[in-house]
Amino acid sequence: MATITADLVKQLRDKTGAGMMECKAALTEANGNMDEAVTLLRKRGLAQAAKRAGRATAQGVIGSYIHMGGRIGVLLEVNCESDFVARTDDFQNLVKEIGMHIAAADPKWVRREEVPAEAIEKERAIYRAQMESTGKPANVIDKIIEGKLGSFYQQFVLLDQPSIRDGSVTIAQLVAQATAKTGENIQVSRFVRFRVGEGTE
Repeated sequence: MATITADLVKQLRDKTGAGMMECKAALTEANGNMDEAVTLLRKRGLAQAAKRAGRATAQGVIGSYIHMGGRIGVLLEVNCESDFVARTDDFQNLVKEIGMHIAAADPKWVRREEVPAEAIEKERAIYRAQMESTGKPANVIDKIIEGKLGSFYQQFVLLDQPSIRDGSVTIAQLVAQATAKTGENIQVSRFVRFRVGEGTE
């Protein structure tokens, strides 16, 4: 059994933002393996975030991010349950991080539910046309199409996109980690991204 030192606990806490006791428990369970402990805490954070997802989020901030010498700008609204959490560094940093991500990754929608049905059908039709000549059975083609739709969401849906800073974490997971850390339901409500000259080309 690995010895869980205070330094190890502190390292994990700095990495994940989880509480001291949670970090110690995760490290004990992972037998001192830092990566395994991070994974355990992420899973738990997501479980806790799912429990909080139904709670009202009437507080929050409108964040902004201006990139590339003023050529790209983002406005976004991120909500939480209390004004206290909205003012914390953790929350402000999350808003800033998401703003930077939107500037770089150019998502079109916040969540899957916002993607218009016709956009999904158009993608399905394109994938189906690509598959027709392969001679694969219909049920296999359907599975492949669903897989390709997953890639479409990762490309255009903010919460599905891998973070530009750490590709192993999606924006949804970043939000879930912040939810676990603050103890409040956090939601990205909306965003708008401007690029100089857009619409005039």
